[in-house]
Amino acid sequence: MQYIIGSKQTTKMVEQRKAIEVYVAQDADPRMKDSIVRLCETAGVPITWVESMKSLGVTCGIEVGAAMAAVIPEIE
Repeated sequence: MQYIIGSKQTTKMVEQRKAIEVYVAQDADPRMKDSIVRLCETAGVPITWVESMKSLGVTCGIEVGAAMAAVIPEIE
């Protein structure tokens, strides 16, 4: 599995039906959260809530916080 990090990239992956799961930080901007939640519900993509942007960044292996990330299958 591979992480696609950031709101624009995550949105794109969900719209293109490539995301199999989306992680969203609870302390992210409410407008961004509302937008991705609606999009995921429409596309049928499960959402996993993460406590903070910092912990999501760590999960994704980056040094900074992340508001959201999409999980996509590995590209061979």
